[in-house]
Amino acid sequence: MKPRHKRFAIVGGVLVAVGAIVALVLNAFQSNLVFFYSPSQIAAHEAPEARTFRLGGMVEKGSVKREGVSVSFTVTDTAKTIPVRFEGILPDLFKEGKGVVAQGQLKDGVFVAREVLAKHDENYMPPEAAEALKRAQQGNQKLAETMSPGSVK
Repeated sequence: MKPRHKRFAIVGGVLVAVGAIVALVLNAFQSNLVFFYSPSQIAAHEAPEARTFRLGGMVEKGSVKREGVSVSFTVTDTAKTIPVRFEGILPDLFKEGKGVVAQGQLKDGVFVAREVLAKHDENYMPPEAAEALKRAQQGNQKLAETMSPGSVK
């Protein structure tokens, strides 16, 4: 075999190996990809039946029913509601009327959750960020006072 043919064979082998690695990585990425759906999207049959996905919305008030470690509740986006079943310990922040994200699969119209995450209050802000925001608002207020028509001398 000539040196030129050897180089072509090596380059071809490297390209095939890189192609196989890329295909394996993309396949692993696709199988671990979890999409987020609202109750309205699930009711419109946009969510996959046989795949894991995330359901997000608000826990409907008066819908939580506990039987030992088994919990059932409904998640709503104010337009549609989806019943959810979960077996396990719920997070401390889980409450009726609060936001929730559940990961699992849809089976016979019921979302069977394997994991439930409670959302933090939307108004929560770390103390450092709150202080920085307060300083920025005070700075903007002083700037607005100096630029107002009554303050021009």
